[in-house]
Amino acid sequence: LPRYFVGVLDKDSGQMEVYNAEIFNMQPLLSGRSRNAFKLRTKLPCASPWCAFSCCRLSAVSLAAPSASFLPSSLSMEKGGDVYSVLVSCALQMDLCIEAFGTSKQKRALNVRRMNAVGSDIISTAVSKAAANVIDAKGVTALTQDVAQDDTQKISSFLPPCNQDAATPELVYKFEDILSPAEYEALQVPAAAFVNITAEEIAKKTEDKSHCSFVLEQLKLLPAEGKSRDHKARCLWFLDTLVKFSCLKGIRKKHPMGPDCPQMISKKLMKNFTSLTYNEGSVQNLISTSMKVKISAYVIALALHINSFQIDLTVLQNDLKLPESRMLDIAKAMQLRISKAKGLPGLEDDQKHKLGTLSLPLPMQKVSEGRRKHKRRI
Repeated sequence: LPRYFVGVLDKDSGQMEVYNAEIFNMQPLLSGRSRNAFKLRTKLPCASPWCAFSCCRLSAVSLAAPSASFLPSSLSMEKGGDVYSVLVSCALQMDLCIEAFGTSKQKRALNVRRMNAVGSDIISTAVSKAAANVIDAKGVTALTQDVAQDDTQKISSFLPPCNQDAATPELVYKFEDILSPAEYEALQVPAAAFVNITAEEIAKKTEDKSHCSFVLEQLKLLPAEGKSRDHKARCLWFLDTLVKFSCLKGIRKKHPMGPDCPQMISKKLMKNFTSLTYNEGSVQNLISTSMKVKISAYVIALALHINSFQIDLTVLQNDLKLPESRMLDIAKAMQLRISKAKGLPGLEDDQKHKLGTLSLPLPMQKVSEGRRKHKRRI
């Protein structure tokens, strides 16, 4: 703890004696009155309590009014006959003292504070009145639905382009909107490792967890040979890259995914899935919360193409390190049908897994009741 001292200088000898001291926080106390509140009683005419206070003693402040309309809301007036008693708080006592005896700086600060208080009251009243008018006009139910719809629209702004009039599930989220033909061609070289992978290598990668769970499971299901094996290998390599990229935060390197990632893919990741921010004197790429949602949506869309438009959302949720509620919100915004994965082989604790299926006709977007209640509490 800090220690305080008081020095006493002897002018004759020029020496100073030092004494221990203590710091006391002084509190205002008006003689003969409670520090919390006291009453002002008056019969004499005066324009306002502030003027009266500056002219009269505290024990006999001259206040007179046929009504209490001139008093601030923090003052309460009681009438007994023709005598008005005004209850004044400690804060108001200090304000009255400043107005009567304070410096010019203190008085200016007091005036600014009073004006701000009046402005806050006016704004609060106007907002309350406007809110009441909106509630009367639309109703609580309609407003709750609007809030829920706004929440869904925020997520929808980061989804891949969706074709609501698609004739087949393949055309709802077009593959070309996820990977352009040029980007798809660029994946041929890095995806060759997946094309030529063996069962022993898959087992070793599963043990090392060098790739996300979804990719490791799908590698076991690669077609035997041909274009379909090459196509799935390219998709899996890009999906694995997206998942790893989503786990990054601030990106300082020009090629954050390493030298094996094609330059075209690196540019796509930096351009489409990061936000620019200024930090420590330089501009950096940042994977913000909204960009994480966008990456997750593209991962879901690509996974749907890989696995015949039905995916285990719980596996992807764990790979992307997202809470279940956020993953389900994204899936519902993408108009997937959610169901339980109970009874499916090869799933651990399968009763807790959620399946997402893209099928036609597309379901209407809805927000769960739990989300609506959460919005009401806010």
